[in-house]
Amino acid sequence: MASANLAYYNIMSIKIKFLVFVSFVLFGICVLKFGSLVLALDCSDPNAKLSGTDAGICYDQIESLKNQYTSAQTTNKKNLAQLRSQLDNLNKRVKAMVIQLDNFAKDIVKREIDLAFTKEIFEGKAKDHYTFLRLYDPITPFIFSDSASQAFQEISFRQKAADEDRKTMEKYGLDLAKLKTDKEALEKNKASLAVVQKQVSEQTVFLAGEVAKVESYLAVLSSRQQSFLAQKLESLGLSRSAYNMKGGCSSDINPFKSPGFSPAVGFFSFGVPNRVGMNQFGAKGRSEAGQDFEEILRAYYNADITRGYNTGITIHISGKNEFGQSFNEDWNIEDYVKHVYEMPTSWTAKDSAALKAQAIAARSYALSYTNNGAKSICPSQSCQVVKRELNDNAWQAAVDATRGIVLTNGGKPITAWFSSTHGGYAYTSGDIGWSNTAWTKRLQDSTGGINGFSDLFNNAYDKSSPTFYCDWGSRSQYNKTAWLKPEEVADIANVILLAKADGSTQKHLAQPDKTNPDGVDTWDSGRVKNELKSRGITPLENASDISISADFGSGKTTTVSVNGRSFDGQDFKTYFNLRAPANIQIVGPLYNVEKR
Repeated sequence: MASANLAYYNIMSIKIKFLVFVSFVLFGICVLKFGSLVLALDCSDPNAKLSGTDAGICYDQIESLKNQYTSAQTTNKKNLAQLRSQLDNLNKRVKAMVIQLDNFAKDIVKREIDLAFTKEIFEGKAKDHYTFLRLYDPITPFIFSDSASQAFQEISFRQKAADEDRKTMEKYGLDLAKLKTDKEALEKNKASLAVVQKQVSEQTVFLAGEVAKVESYLAVLSSRQQSFLAQKLESLGLSRSAYNMKGGCSSDINPFKSPGFSPAVGFFSFGVPNRVGMNQFGAKGRSEAGQDFEEILRAYYNADITRGYNTGITIHISGKNEFGQSFNEDWNIEDYVKHVYEMPTSWTAKDSAALKAQAIAARSYALSYTNNGAKSICPSQSCQVVKRELNDNAWQAAVDATRGIVLTNGGKPITAWFSSTHGGYAYTSGDIGWSNTAWTKRLQDSTGGINGFSDLFNNAYDKSSPTFYCDWGSRSQYNKTAWLKPEEVADIANVILLAKADGSTQKHLAQPDKTNPDGVDTWDSGRVKNELKSRGITPLENASDISISADFGSGKTTTVSVNGRSFDGQDFKTYFNLRAPANIQIVGPLYNVEKR
């Protein structure tokens, strides 16, 4: 039986390895096709300047890839389902074998007890027989018997007793030998079972991981949904510059603005994109705390502050700014910086330390972006905002005071990114999906440690920014607020549950009050709940208990719990932005929930 079981397990192992190999091959095909698509047109470059036609091609290519991957995944899931069925059968057999071996072990123990008893009896008989042989006189039976026949009968009985004792000894020897063989077989079976159980466990874990990875991949937003989210973010009119805070939020909580329903739930973001490089309101806070421009720059950049850089470089400005002005001309680098409009010129604390830091960052950015004048730069916030008019006297004084001062890394000017409000934290360029750079850094941008939301409100250098803590977006029918009803939050949670359970449903999960970006039907909350039920998942009916967990070391929301169900912070943000009505959205990695 042991050999038959092992043969079965060997066959199963071969099947498992074959199906896993097929899965890898199918996955590899998808990866190779993806690679070829990216090379055909640089759709993966976040800084690529794509025309409308190019963008459409990228969308179509990515959708084609996803369709191919979905087709391959259908085959994979079929194979994996077959494997899981076979593994379940194997586990049942293994369980049965464990029971059999346990019974076998109990039987051996019983046999050992029986043999020990038999041995004890045999040893007593052997002792008696040995004593008899030493004292036995073959004439005695004839002397004490009444007749010869009675004497022969006694001799016959004794002979038979001796024969039976010999048979008992032989059986005892055979039983001992059989017991030894059975014990050896048991140990071999146990060893074989341990190997099989390990293989089954490893294959089960591997397959579970593969299924999860594939479902996670398929749950990733489609390219058109990503474009939809980008447009939704753009609709907020966010300004990444502190100079013009258009699109600045009007907080619904301080003072409280009632949406006309209760309870009301809001998700509040800390800061605005992109949180890399200098935090402009943070620079303001640092200057007001007594830091000079060098201290400010060192806080935000891993770069050298280089003096005496070439001030004779000419750069070409090309394009249109947010004020309707067009450019196609060359300017000297120092003149160019005097036309930059990125920071309020009223920030003159500590001898205009914030303005000086901004002037150096702007000069460094322009030199790096143009490669010391080798290519052109745009005049909008896509690069740096410049106007034809000179900025005011305070700004020009800051530019003159820092003339020729540049942030460098390895002797070259750095792309000194900045944005208005980081929300108490800064990240590296690699952290947000850009190329890794040596000069960007992570930091808690605060006067003291941050161990909770209260520390952020009290200690963040940029806490004075009007966009430091905001719930973004609004609905006119609810007093132009971004508050949500508890059942709307429950619907967002249900959407995540469904997307994770079945990635193929993901295109149907966009917000119901807008045209579906993928051109398919959008499922309302009722349909989403029915789809969950059909997959054996109990949907949420209401979000009565919502809590947030965050990593305050790095400044990211890690978990959102809704009625006891936990969701990854990034996943929740992504699907919140896809599903939430109107233009309501979460705009940063760190956010909190408020309930009124």
